[in-house]
This record gives sequence, structure tokens and C-alpha cells, in this order.
Amino acid sequence: MKSSSSERTLLVGKLATPVGPFAVACEPTGAVAATAFGDVAALSRRLEPGVKLIEGSEADRALAPVIAQLEAFFSGRRRDFEVEMAPKGSAFQLRVWQALREIPAGETRSYGELAKGLGSSARAVGRANATNPICVIVPCHRVIGASGDLTGFAFGVEIKQWLLEIERGEDVRRNRVEQGELLALV
Repeated sequence: MKSSSSERTLLVGKLATPVGPFAVACEPTGAVAATAFGDVAALSRRLEPGVKLIEGSEADRALAPVIAQLEAFFSGRRRDFEVEMAPKGSAFQLRVWQALREIPAGETRSYGELAKGLGSSARAVGRANATNPICVIVPCHRVIGASGDLTGFAFGVEIKQWLLEIERGEDVRRNRVEQGELLALV
């Protein structure tokens, strides 16, 4: 019998980034279920109600590989991820999230471009993009408006811009963070 979401238990880990804390939740198998800029409360808002979140040494061990990859990404030493994922979503959402993973690091696509490739509407793709539970690893930050503007990122356009700059190997944002000009936005 399939367990209900109220019986779902995820392991939680945290790391520091130049723009503030980042939290990760994974299944006991190590598959990433959700990520968020912010603390565990910010992470829990990205999950269905009733999920039990556990921190501690078991979580630290299970999350060590993904935490190491995230730290390398945030420091500019890694552009893509090799982690198992377990996002919860509809068949359409899963298709959109897979399409996001196919956008090369440092590049962007408009909602319309993604929609065309998926045989859908930009609005439907935008909604699925907005509900992506695994930010950064499933790079919803690589999607932009039709005009080329950075739009619609759950953690703010400044962080979206910073993520794209990291992927492009640009040090501008990182230098501004080090100089204290960009405060934690989460």
C-alpha cells in the first residue's frame, strides 16, 4: 500500500551560500525531494502538508553528496548536478521540470520557447515552473520572460541573476556579495 503524504519522512540538510542559507530535503534513499533558499521553514513551504522533516547525523550522511555538489555550484566550480531526484508533481509538471534540466548552464529560455517544445502554452509552463520544488538543481532560474527580462523567481530576481552569473563564470555578483552590497535576500 502506498503511504500518504502525512506518513512521508524527509531528511533535511542546510548549507551557507553567499546570499544566505539554503536547505535541502531528501528521501531516506538520498533522492532530493525539495530545495529552498532560506531555512527549514522555507523548505517546508515547498512541500505538501504533513511531511515530517528530520535533521541530524542520519540526514547529514544521506545529504553529503548533494550538499557537496551544491557547495561546488555556489562557489562557481560546478555547473550541473548528478543527483537522484524525487519531486512530487503531475505528469505535465514532471515534463516541464525535465525540460528545465535540458537548458544548458548559463543559458536561458523563454516560457514560450519551452512551451513550444512541450506542445503547451507559456502560461501552463510558467505555472509548472513556479511549482518546481527543487530549485537550482532543476534550474527554473534559467527561464525568462518573452522580452528577455528576468521574471518570476520564488526567491527574488536578484538571486536569479546571481545564479545565472555563477553559471556563466561571472564574478561580478560574487564580488558584490563579498563587499557586502548584496545582503541575504531570503
